[in-house]
Amino acid sequence: MIITADALPTSLHYSRLSDEELTERILRRKADLNAVILGHNYQRSEIQDVSDYVGDSLGLSQEAAGTDADVIVFCGVHFMAETAKVLSPEKVVLMPDSRAGCPMADFATVDAVRRLKARYPDAAVVTYVNSTAAVKAESDVCCTSSNAVRVVESIPAGRPILFIPDRNLARYAAEKTGRPFLTPAEAAGAELNVEPAPIIAWEGYCYVHDDMVLHELDRARRAHPRAKVVIHPEARKDLLEQADVIASTSGMIEIAEQYDELIIGTERGLIDRLQERFPNKTIVPLSRAAVCGNMKLNTLAKLAWSLDHGEHEIVLDEEVRRGAESALRRMLELSGGWRAPTAEEADLELAGLRPSSCGCA
Repeated sequence: MIITADALPTSLHYSRLSDEELTERILRRKADLNAVILGHNYQRSEIQDVSDYVGDSLGLSQEAAGTDADVIVFCGVHFMAETAKVLSPEKVVLMPDSRAGCPMADFATVDAVRRLKARYPDAAVVTYVNSTAAVKAESDVCCTSSNAVRVVESIPAGRPILFIPDRNLARYAAEKTGRPFLTPAEAAGAELNVEPAPIIAWEGYCYVHDDMVLHELDRARRAHPRAKVVIHPEARKDLLEQADVIASTSGMIEIAEQYDELIIGTERGLIDRLQERFPNKTIVPLSRAAVCGNMKLNTLAKLAWSLDHGEHEIVLDEEVRRGAESALRRMLELSGGWRAPTAEEADLELAGLRPSSCGCA
């Protein structure tokens, strides 16, 4: 990729420019490169403002794959940019800050997953999309937070499931499908030849959702006693038991259309955007501390630098890419595939709040 003639040497130099100057550079360079900018629901508002699509990780990758763009710039975390590359191998995929990783995805390494598979060779491997491409490639099928239950239900009841990497989503899917829930330590001495067979959950979690606690919900409820409580399934079991609705990020956006007063348990980026979109509604965070520092690493300055310098490019081993794509495609087949947005969703897209059809975090 050719570096633009007026490129500045580092993102620090770009940070000295005003937001207006940065936005102008971003839009100009995007047009020069025939690029599309994807902004996750948890990104800073100014990143979402310059994004062509705003939504959840898998939905954004599907949107980009359906465009004629030559370059995808993913403002999210590393596994999301990898997923975009998996689904669009012919496109250049960039991310503004290569340090923007996902601690939950990092819980599961390829070697550790292979060891667990060797211990339970008859088990199906279901991997949450919040995982690396290499781990997806070791999987039978992927899932999102909104279709995890459907994916689990598609697997024969007598076949054990290794659920990677989120223990909270695994527990939620187990309860919804009636399967026993086991940690790897518990599974070591358990009888697995039963029906329904258990879900053996990887001990990973999202620190943003796992750190939300009951006393924060109690405080929010006292302040807003009539509000509906909507919580993401990556949260702990005791918190989910108190929710009126358990929903993915895209589901939360749809619910915000319907109700005037909500307490939402997820990362603050989505809530801040909903408050902007619905200024006459009461939409409050369950936890004011629910901020993903990794998501917030992306800035306008880094985005402008990324476009001008063609960095940081995502490169995947082709065998890994094909394996990850296979697991994603199986999930999409189970979910009925991707669909075009409804008229209501198109209206939300115009407002910068595009809910995707997949609903992953």
